[in-house]
Amino acid sequence: MKGDRVEIVVDAGDTTRTYEVVASRAGRRVETAVRRGVVEVSEVTRTGVVVRTARFMANRVLALVEQPVPRAASGEAAETGTAA
Repeated sequence: MKGDRVEIVVDAGDTTRTYEVVASRAGRRVETAVRRGVVEVSEVTRTGVVVRTARFMANRVLALVEQPVPRAASGEAAETGTAA
């Protein structure tokens, strides 16, 4: 969903670096995968097409924080009058 984001904190030797991958458009989501010692964070469309990918060595990743956008429950949308 638009606005979902993942923050990745990486050990860069004498300091740390923070990277963000954000779902930039409606219908896109952010997926995280750990494979063969590599952490992959990808922005994916509804149909599953990868738009962009960030790859990091797993032994260098200090933190991986997923921050989803709060989603309104279906009952809340009806009460506020936002649903048509």
